[in-house]
Amino acid sequence: MNERLTGSHRVFDRVSEEYDAARPHYPEALYLALEELSGIRLDGATVIDVGAGTGISTRGLLDRGARVVAVDRGERMLARLRARTTCPAILANGDDLPFRAGVADLVTYAQSWHWLDPALSVAEAVRVTRAGGAVAGWWNSVDPGKADWLAANQVRLAESCPGYIGPVLPGWSMPPLAAAMSRGGLDGGLDGGLGDGLDGAGAGLDVAETWVTWTRSVLLEDFLTDLRTHSYMASMDGDVVADLIARERAELGRVFPGGRLTVPMRVYLAVGRRG
Repeated sequence: MNERLTGSHRVFDRVSEEYDAARPHYPEALYLALEELSGIRLDGATVIDVGAGTGISTRGLLDRGARVVAVDRGERMLARLRARTTCPAILANGDDLPFRAGVADLVTYAQSWHWLDPALSVAEAVRVTRAGGAVAGWWNSVDPGKADWLAANQVRLAESCPGYIGPVLPGWSMPPLAAAMSRGGLDGGLDGGLGDGLDGAGAGLDVAETWVTWTRSVLLEDFLTDLRTHSYMASMDGDVVADLIARERAELGRVFPGGRLTVPMRVYLAVGRRG
């Protein structure tokens, strides 16, 4: 496995406080879509949340009645999660899950699967999921096609951050979890008509995908803190990051003089059912 994957938890551990404070939540519609596509009611379900980080998705699942075990490789990230939840939290690698076969109704990856080995992680998820269970992954993303100011912000970041990954890059797409699940032997649920539902990604068995759109209202300083937590910025020199944040504060402050941003967002969700 390459260093980008093996060292990712160290990058995020450096910004665990900022991550916990400023990363966005997931909208209610995402959890409804998850239940629809997986066929699993979250209330009472046993969920292994892989790459749980500071617990944004973990808390969302707990709030809807799930019994969650959180897994992450980052000690500081997991410490933040433990400070805010009472669910079990295990320091472990999603490519080698420390659970017996068939223990989970649902395995989830929120903003995390792309940091794992695509084949090993899905094989492990399938192993620990019961028959009739499901595996799901989702990613929050800004939607620059819906706001000129946001498109300009993303272009500036792409030009200034060598490791930038995001929606203004030519050919950019969400991580190929649907295809990996198809190869891993998961049978997709029926598209529930939520968002821009798609079926049939990848070869082999059918795995369902959908998009959920939403709008985030966020203070400018929180938006800037959020930027610091993205891997392409968190891995940069601190002085360079400070200069970039100061520039974005000035640029965005002109667009939103009141200090509160309205940010168009969308969440990509891929779900596969285990037969």
